Amino acid sequence: MSRVIRIAISIGDPAGVGPEIVLKALHDEAVASLAHWILIADSAVLNAAGRLCGVNPATLPCTLVEAGTLLPDHEVTFGQLRAEYGLAAIAYVRRAVALCMSGEADAMVTAPLNKEAVTLSGRAFTGHTEYIAELTGAPEPRMLLYSEKLATIHVSTHIPLAEACRLDRARIVETIQMGNNALLWMRRRAPRVAVCGLNPHAGEHGLFGAEDAAIIAPAIEEARAMGIECSGPHSPDTVFVRALRGEFDLVVAMYHDQGHIPMKLIDFTGGVNVSLGLPIIRTSVDHGTAFDIAGRNQADATNMKAAMRLAVSMAEGKLALAGAANDSAKSGGAR
Repeated sequence: MSRVIRIAISIGDPAGVGPEIVLKALHDEAVASLAHWILIADSAVLNAAGRLCGVNPATLPCTLVEAGTLLPDHEVTFGQLRAEYGLAAIAYVRRAVALCMSGEADAMVTAPLNKEAVTLSGRAFTGHTEYIAELTGAPEPRMLLYSEKLATIHVSTHIPLAEACRLDRARIVETIQMGNNALLWMRRRAPRVAVCGLNPHAGEHGLFGAEDAAIIAPAIEEARAMGIECSGPHSPDTVFVRALRGEFDLVVAMYHDQGHIPMKLIDFTGGVNVSLGLPIIRTSVDHGTAFDIAGRNQADATNMKAAMRLAVSMAEGKLALAGAANDSAKSGGAR
């Protein structure tokens, strides 16, 4: 790398565990040294979290960007659902997105916010991914769950199962492409992609449904024609075990629970949520605000550290591949 990667971190709901796990993660030198970290926060929140977990924010190797949503002398009440905290949380996200879109940050990491707190403020809100997609003008984001053990991207996520089963060939192809590109950034090599069937045993030659042969299989062939190493449709009840044993690098799940259940069973604490289909890189912890333990110095920063490491890896991979493409283009032009 010719320069240090810059990563923006939004600290999440001020009353949740987000501020605590961010401070604990940055207190780990092995993580802190990976990038130049830009914290999007209010100093009152960081100072309150620092007092409870014994980490002084002023000593951490990062840049603080004040969001200005809470007064410097604000007394944070951990574990409480408040509209002003919901507004603060989305303000942090908005500023982090702006830094990424302007090129001042190479990626962003989000700590958990509380959907209900945001909604209490009077703003319609369904989640981080949808909000960031709105801010960046991205119409079709996807969710990828990633851990060192397994990676899964979803064709659909937060919609009713009946709607998720109405498959679209083009959407499946786009999902395969997004997952393939993301794994290229993460691992710097072409991934082996396994695509799930929709029905039991991937339809078993039409005995249990026609979608696998009529929609999913042609989508796989289209992706293969693009040069993507993918196969399927595979029986959903065995493909995750095969991937865990090393046969595949990425599994494409047709709907939310098909991918989430095995991922959370296999690596509940190490899984990172990655938003794809955006013009920016965004990773996130795969847990909530944990109001029940917020303010008690009980939050585990393991998942936050994983999200931060992955953001750095993806940003480095994206820049490296772009650099290689530029070098190749220059070499071609020189001939």
